[in-house]
Formats: sequence, structure tokens, C-alpha cells
Amino acid sequence: MICELKDPSKAAPVFEGWADLDTGVIACLENVMGRIYANDPQHPRSALAVIGDFAFCAGEPDLELLRAKPDRWLLVVPQNEAWAALIEENFPAGKRIRYALKKDTVFDREKLEALSGSLPEGYSFRRIDGEVYELCLKDELFEDCVAVFGSKEAYLELGRGIAVMKERKLASAASSYYRSRGRIDIEIGTVREERHRGLGAAVAAKLILACLDEGLCPTWDAANKLSVRLAEKLGYVFSREYVCFSME
Repeated sequence: MICELKDPSKAAPVFEGWADLDTGVIACLENVMGRIYANDPQHPRSALAVIGDFAFCAGEPDLELLRAKPDRWLLVVPQNEAWAALIEENFPAGKRIRYALKKDTVFDREKLEALSGSLPEGYSFRRIDGEVYELCLKDELFEDCVAVFGSKEAYLELGRGIAVMKERKLASAASSYYRSRGRIDIEIGTVREERHRGLGAAVAAKLILACLDEGLCPTWDAANKLSVRLAEKLGYVFSREYVCFSME
């Protein structure tokens, strides 16, 4: 019987051995954000961690568990080839490639400070406070920077983010897509007309420095190779490609 775990930490053994375990899974296991579904409430053999637009399936491949996922669009990340085969054989899912960056990055603070100090004239940094949160939420480009937290109050408590402003308008932003106790996973966006000016690198560097000062680990997961190149510019190290599936 598929159930939502009241104690998500019971699924921790199911996710053991997953290379570069995503911050979102950790957030679910720590019961900070997200939900975990499993095939047994006490001793799960299979589990599905759902957070934001992602679902991570681990343990013994279980078709019933996949069919019990929330009824909305998700990017489903399989732990291994057996899970991937189960998805491909039973669902009309679109296959994608994403790119994992190593989670134990040792950053060069001087390099980050140089990048964060490179804003062009007329642009300024601003912490994502309540007012900027509302600006992000109303803009499709920046919505994912704040929306997964579910409310302004939750974001202001748990989220971390910095925006680049130009004449009181959002030009770029870097923020926590989701948050575990000790990590954030960075989401970044830049207005199309403002690209190729170094805003994304500058605001991401500013956020990484703020996280390091707070004792948070800022992680990065890339949807495309352009994102990988930006991450590497900031000091991240590429880990591996992985498969995920677009599922309704």
C-alpha cells in the first residue's frame, strides 16, 4: 500500500548510495520541505521524494508507487536503469538529460568577490525580501526562484536569495529553489534583454558568498550545458550527466 511517510527519515536507507544526492531529496528526508511516498510506512523498500517540479524514485522499482505520484507535471529522476526502464515501459514520458555538479565544492572567495563586484553601472544588488518576493512571484521568469516554498512567510524564513535591480525592476536573480537544513539549491534567471552583461555570474557569486558566510552549502544542478558553464565559472566541478523523465 502506497502512503505518504509521516516520518520521512525512514526512507533514508532507500536513497543510500545515490551519487551527488540532490538537495531536494535531503530536504524531504529532513522534513524541511517536500514529501516522501513509499510502499511501507515503517520499512519502505521503495520511495518517491517529491519537491517542487521534481520527483526522485529510489529503492526497488515499483510501478504502483510511480502511479501514485501527485497528479501534475513532474520531472521524475530515476535512481538507476531499472527505474528508468520501468518508466519508459509504462508511461508516455519524455526523456531528458540533466547535469549534476559536485556537492563538495571548495570555492575561491577572491574569484567570487571579483565576480560579484562586476555589476555594470546602474545596477544594484538587493536581498529578496517581502517586496522582491512579490515581484518574483508575478514574473514567470523569476517565479521558480521563490514559488516552491509555498508562501512568503516560508520563503522569508527558509529561503535565501539576491536580486539585481535596475530602476526598481528585476534584471536578474539567484535564489534557493529549495532548502534543506544545511544546503540550498540555486535557481537563477536573467531578463533576456539583460543577458551577456555578467549579471547572472555576479548575482550567483553574491549569493554563494552569503551562503558561505552563513554556513550554508550552495549546490547547483544544471538543466543544460550553458548552466554547466556558468557553474564552472563560479567554481563548481562537473560530476555527471543523468536521465530524467517529463511526466504528467
